[in-house]
Amino acid sequence: MRSAYRRVGWLVCGLLVWASPAAADVVTDWNLITTQAVAAATVSRPGPAGLIDIAIVQLAVHDAMQAFQKRFDSYGAPIPSASGSPVAAVARASRDVLIGVGLTTAQGGASVDTLYMNYIAARGLQNDPGLAVGQRAAAQLLALRANNTGQAPANAEQFFGGTGTGEWRPTSFSATGQPLPMVAAYIRDIQPFTLRDASQFRQEPPPHLASGKYVDEYNEVKALGSLTGSSRRPSQTDMALFFADNAIQYWNRTMRSIALDLRDSGDIARMFALVNVAMADALIVAWDSKVYFNFWRPITAIRLGDSDGNDRTDGDPTWTPFIVTPNYPDYVSGANSLSGSATTMLANFFGTDKYTFTMTSTFVHPTTGQTPQNPRVYSRFSDAADDVVDARIYEGIHFRSADEDARSGAKHIANWAFAHFLRPSH
Repeated sequence: MRSAYRRVGWLVCGLLVWASPAAADVVTDWNLITTQAVAAATVSRPGPAGLIDIAIVQLAVHDAMQAFQKRFDSYGAPIPSASGSPVAAVARASRDVLIGVGLTTAQGGASVDTLYMNYIAARGLQNDPGLAVGQRAAAQLLALRANNTGQAPANAEQFFGGTGTGEWRPTSFSATGQPLPMVAAYIRDIQPFTLRDASQFRQEPPPHLASGKYVDEYNEVKALGSLTGSSRRPSQTDMALFFADNAIQYWNRTMRSIALDLRDSGDIARMFALVNVAMADALIVAWDSKVYFNFWRPITAIRLGDSDGNDRTDGDPTWTPFIVTPNYPDYVSGANSLSGSATTMLANFFGTDKYTFTMTSTFVHPTTGQTPQNPRVYSRFSDAADDVVDARIYEGIHFRSADEDARSGAKHIANWAFAHFLRPSH
């Protein structure tokens, strides 16, 4: 199957320029550093906001690589007359964007600048002309994304939802019992990378509370998503645990594994750029929908089920989901927005949905200490997306419509981005 990708590469992209392993490795090396820097910035990048910064880094990396290869369109202006080492260019582009958006520290407290200087020095690239190429690629992306990074604005508007039937209200509280605002509500106001605006692929409203579809979804998550007394099978519990991990991290981790199959640094850089940009735009659209529809979470709906005006929904004031409910509205699902866009983009990139790949999870249940079986091996990208849809129900944090509609909208976003950006230059 992987050799099939390389045949597709020849047919679609023309002659591939095979890079040395060192050139290919630099893309995954700096993707790891980037995702670690985002993970360390929990205050300035609350919730999934750091995905925006990852996308900026990966676009700069792609543009730096294409300054040498010129096989695919760049996101910013093309960089002419590139010389030197692509390794130097990628490392410098990554470093400059991270510093430029305020991500100066990776996990464990390591300085991004120190990591960069050690990386360059270890390869003897301190004075390589490629550094200027990476510097220019980063500068262009930072200019294009000025005031549209993942960093929380100082005056970010807070959102507390409502108190009406069917309306989301906070599910997290301060030490004094005060409701906390929606996590990173400002994401909905960030300018997308490839879309006109956040409403371009907004879904239809969630099921009406009086509808049979709502009753079916209510009863499904109530039975399958409870912390105690659930009707989940062991395999369903394991799936819930596996995909309770951070979707931004597990899709980038998965791509670093897939990258081992690819021999060309330009292909690796383009894959990371396309997938992260599609995920970032899907995230922005999801946050727009969450605020626009303001639909309540299962934990609220089930606890108030006897007062929702529907006599077919039996309430349970003590019902608790299998994992802690994130503090933002239900519709649409963020994890399924990211997973739907990632899997669709990967299928577009490889020219087929059939591809064998491995995923791993780092999740540990904070209450029970349970961990999922690792790894999970898939033979289709869409199979992983199917599992994420079901997993959020088994976790007790989403109604099925929030998952399925998120995935549907994310497919459109990924297809749009693939059709219009980073295309073969010839």
